[in-house]
Amino acid sequence: MNRAVADAMSKSGLTADSLAAQIGVDPKTAAKWANPGRIPQTRHRSKVAEVLGRDEGDLWPDLFKRREPAWFRPWTDIEREATGLRWYESAVLPGLLQTEAYARAVLSSGLWADDDLEAHVETRLRRQAAVFDRPRPPLSVFVIDEAALRRGRPDIMADQLDHLIVLAERPAVMIHVLPLTAGLHPGQAGPFVIASTPDGGDVGYLDDQAAGRLSNDVAPLWAVWDSVRSLALPRDLTIDLMRARAWMT
Repeated sequence: MNRAVADAMSKSGLTADSLAAQIGVDPKTAAKWANPGRIPQTRHRSKVAEVLGRDEGDLWPDLFKRREPAWFRPWTDIEREATGLRWYESAVLPGLLQTEAYARAVLSSGLWADDDLEAHVETRLRRQAAVFDRPRPPLSVFVIDEAALRRGRPDIMADQLDHLIVLAERPAVMIHVLPLTAGLHPGQAGPFVIASTPDGGDVGYLDDQAAGRLSNDVAPLWAVWDSVRSLALPRDLTIDLMRARAWMT
């Protein structure tokens, strides 16, 4: 049992039914929050903590531990400090651009254990905040294959596309769609990211089925980047395309 949640409910005189009524969820969902490893979704968690009169960190201390795999942590450290990001994705949308529902759908389709899923979703959302909510966010340029915009449940993709449009209009975020009409191109070899670091260097990140890896040999990545970026739509046409796709979902 999550004794912190159970104790807070008891001291507040709340049952699963009464807590559920205040949060706006099913009582069975609220009852699960007193079980170990069961964490409310992001949109509910702050409200639950407020109703129970506790800090989120007191109720779910594991939530604020680093939950990403050990091999991924060096990259998140670089990402957090980067002065610029160049990101190409072919099959799914970049992690930094994902909504909570889309991230959950992507992660649940992979190899993550059910008990860890919410923690991994939370980690992904915290990565987004660490990059985009800085006082001076890095210039972040994304090239996304159009196929990624067409993959996903319509109800999830509708909100996801709206989210992309909002992000694409930020001054420090540039999103470009590589249209299907571009045909075969070098980016089909796989996704990658190039991070510009505060010391003026560049570090690459490449992902595969087993793990990701860092690379200091970024010249080949820059060559592919120049190719996919040249084939991608301009910013305004990309936003028009995403609006059209959102209207169709």
